[in-house]
Amino acid sequence: MSKPLILVLCTGNSCRSHLAEGILRNGADDLFEVHSAGSKPVGYVHPKAIQVMQEIGIDISSHTSKHMNEFLSRQVNTVITVCGNADQACPMFPGQVNRYHWGFDDPAHATGSDEEVLAVFRRVRDQIKLVFEAYAAGYRQSLKDHSL
Repeated sequence: MSKPLILVLCTGNSCRSHLAEGILRNGADDLFEVHSAGSKPVGYVHPKAIQVMQEIGIDISSHTSKHMNEFLSRQVNTVITVCGNADQACPMFPGQVNRYHWGFDDPAHATGSDEEVLAVFRRVRDQIKLVFEAYAAGYRQSLKDHSL
């Protein structure tokens, strides 16, 4: 049986969606196939997103910025938007059963010194980590409950 496909969307597909994709893949790769995409992808993954993920032992350096339309022909089980613009622009995907919107600040808009900007990236990473790890744990528990 194939794993359900989760698509994490944000506008630019450079920061938040990649943080979430990396965290969900790291903690629940046995449960889900996870990808991220954007409604207006910028074409790169933000270097500071890569850096703060490396700090927690997750490598997203091979991720690429993709358009959400690349997934319109796939059986997407769950769509999770992590910014308001993507939530508004999100189409329905074939096979889509679930849709969630969990908005997070965009660390790409952080200003200040390098350390201040990194602090924003770390804060958003940690918030995403809490939410997406809880989601994976809840899904894992529901599978156990249904197998009893």
